[in-house]
Amino acid sequence: MCGILAVLGCADTSLAKRSRIIELSRRLRHRGPDWSGLHCHEDCYLAHQRLAIMDPASGDQPLFNEDKSVVVTVNGEIYNHEELRLKLKSHKFHTGSDCEVIAHLYEEYGEEFVDMLDGMFSFVLLDTRDKSFIAARDAIGITPLYMGWGLDGSIWFASEMKALSDDCERFISFPPGHIYSSKTGGLRRWYNPDWFSEQIPSTPYDALVLRHAFEEAVVKRLMTDVPFGVLLSGGLDSSLVAAVASRHLAETKVAKQWGSQLHTFCIGLKGSPDLKAAREVADYLGTYHHEFHFTVQEGIDALEEVIHHIETYDVTTIRASTPMFLMSRKIKSLGVKMVLSGEGSDEIFGGYLYFHKAPNKEEFHEETCRKIKALHLYDCLRANKSTSAWGLEARVPFLDKSFLNLAMAIDPEWKMIRRDLGRIEKWVLRNAFDDDEKPYLPKHILYRQKEQFSDGVGYSWIDGLKDHANDHVSDAMLMNASFVYPENTPTTKEAYYYRTIFEKFYPKNAARSTVPGGPSIACSTAKAVEWDAAWSKNLDPSGRAALGVHAAAYKEEAPQNVSASENLASLDSFPSQKEIATEATAMAVVL
Repeated sequence: MCGILAVLGCADTSLAKRSRIIELSRRLRHRGPDWSGLHCHEDCYLAHQRLAIMDPASGDQPLFNEDKSVVVTVNGEIYNHEELRLKLKSHKFHTGSDCEVIAHLYEEYGEEFVDMLDGMFSFVLLDTRDKSFIAARDAIGITPLYMGWGLDGSIWFASEMKALSDDCERFISFPPGHIYSSKTGGLRRWYNPDWFSEQIPSTPYDALVLRHAFEEAVVKRLMTDVPFGVLLSGGLDSSLVAAVASRHLAETKVAKQWGSQLHTFCIGLKGSPDLKAAREVADYLGTYHHEFHFTVQEGIDALEEVIHHIETYDVTTIRASTPMFLMSRKIKSLGVKMVLSGEGSDEIFGGYLYFHKAPNKEEFHEETCRKIKALHLYDCLRANKSTSAWGLEARVPFLDKSFLNLAMAIDPEWKMIRRDLGRIEKWVLRNAFDDDEKPYLPKHILYRQKEQFSDGVGYSWIDGLKDHANDHVSDAMLMNASFVYPENTPTTKEAYYYRTIFEKFYPKNAARSTVPGGPSIACSTAKAVEWDAAWSKNLDPSGRAALGVHAAAYKEEAPQNVSASENLASLDSFPSQKEIATEATAMAVVL
C-alpha cells in the first residue's frame, strides 16, 4: 500500500506551504517507505509515498500522461492493467507501473473510465489543462481515502486521516465506489451492481462456477515483483486462499521470488486455536509456515500505536487489529512486502454466527448487502491499516469485483443455513471446494466452524484487554461517559479506554464522526436480536459469546436421535458435486 495526499486550490502557494505539504505527506511514510514524490502545479499539490510492489525500478509517482498535462497519485493495484494497455495502443507508457493506465484512460475515456479498473485503489487525478480534478475509491473501499475541506477553500484527499486532520476544518471518510469531480462539485456513485438494488437475486447456485471465479480472483492477486505470502489463521477463508495460491504456484511452475514454497504466516498467544489450525493447514498444503507468538502484555503495550494507525475506536476492530499489527511487523522483517488475506467472505456468504437465525432469504440477502457496504469501516480498514503500518500490502481476493458480483447474484436461498439439508454457514463456498478426487483441504478443515480472529489468537487476549481497561476506567468515568463523549457514547470500560486514546490523537468532531456507532457490537446485534431474542444477552462483541446460541441452534435443528456434535461431525452426509447438481435442478423448478 502506498500513501497519497492531494491539496487542491490552496490560497497559499509559498515555499512554506510546500514544506507543510511535505511534512504532512511524511505522516504517511509508513505506508510507502520506498520513495517519496511531490508534484506542484500552481495552487495544486499531489504527493505520494511509495511502496514498490510492481516495477520497483521505474514506477515512482506521481504518474503522468505523455505531455504531463494529466497527473495522478494512486494508492492500490490495478490487476487488469495489461488488458487495459491493449486498449491504449496509441498511448506511450513511461513505466511498467500498473497504475499508469489511469492517466491514459482518463485521456481516452474521460471521467467515466473508473468502472474499467479491476483492482483496489484510491487516486486523485489533476488535469492541468483546465485545472479540473477527480478523486475515486474502489468499489468496496479496500484502500482507505479521506476527503477534507480547508478554511481557504482548498479540497484535500489523503490515504489516512492523520495527514489532513490538523489542517482541515472538516473531513469525512470518502465513500467506496464513488467519484468526486470538481467539474460537478459533488460525489457520485460509479459502482452500481445489480445486488445493490432491493431486488432479491435468483441465479441458481453453480459450485464449479463459484470455484473457478474465486481461483481467478486469487491468481490475479499474485501479480507482484516482490516477495509475498498468505495470512493463514487456519479458518476456512484464509485456508482456501492459501490452498488456491499454493496449487497455482505448483501447477504453473511460476518462478517464485522467495524460495520454492508459498510462505504462510500466523500469529497467536501460545497454545491458541489459530496457531494449531494454521499449522495443520500449512502441513497439509506443504507451505513454508511462519508461526509468531505474542503475549497479552505485548498487545496492550502496542494499543496506542495501533489506534493511532488504524484511526478508529471501534472495539472489535482494535481487538483484531492489534495481533495483525504485531504480525505485520514480523512479516516485513522477513523481507516480504505483499500478503493475501481472507477478509470479506463472512459478509458475502453470511458466515457470522447470527445468520443461523435469519428468518428468510430476503432478510438474509439484505443483511449481507448491509455488511458488505460497511466493510470499509471495519474489516477492510483493519486489514489495510494494520499491515500498511509496516509497509506491507494486503490483498483480499474475496472482494474481487467479478467474484463479488457473481457470489451476490446467487439466490440467497442457497446461502441459508439449513441443517435439514446438511448446510452449515458458508456452505455454498465450502461445497464449491469439496473435491474428493483432488482435495483442496481435508473435510474437517473445509467444514470447520467459524472463529472470530480476535478470539482465535487466544481467548485470554480479550480477557486481558478487559482487565486492563477495568484497571484504567473507573465506574464513575463510565457513568458520566455520555457527558464526556455525547457522540457515540462508549457503553463499556474497554470502549471508554479506547476512546480516550483515540481522542488524544484525533480530537476534532470530524474525526470521531468517521467511526460509525462507536463501540460496535459485532455481527450487527440489532439484527441478531431481531432474529433471535436470545442474542439480547450478548453484551460482548466477541464471537465466542455467540457460540452458546449457535450450538443450541444446531441442537434444536439436529435430526431426532442424533446429537448436535454428531450432526456437526457427520461430514459424509454433505452432498457431493453430482448430488448438488441434482438438487440445483430441483430447486430451479421450485423457484
